[in-house]
Amino acid sequence: MPSTTTLKLSDELRARIASAAQQTGKTAHAFMVEALELQTELAERRGAFLADALLAREEVARYGLVVDADEVFDYLKARAEGKAARKPDPSAI
Repeated sequence: MPSTTTLKLSDELRARIASAAQQTGKTAHAFMVEALELQTELAERRGAFLADALLAREEVARYGLVVDADEVFDYLKARAEGKAARKPDPSAI
């Protein structure tokens, strides 16, 4: 069973939410729940992205191998166009 949470909103924000919710055909409650879900998902995705970036930085520091971005973009463009392409080789920095 869902628990109840109370949010203290300014009158101005409450009016803005009511207006936006009405424009989307939702209740203010449904609008706020959706907004909270979206912001939570965004924060989780941002956290996962940051964790991946830190891991990649650690791997570069450990192994010293990187791939030239221009080579990667050329490879991806060729593959997207259905052309054969050689994968870029990692090189030491």
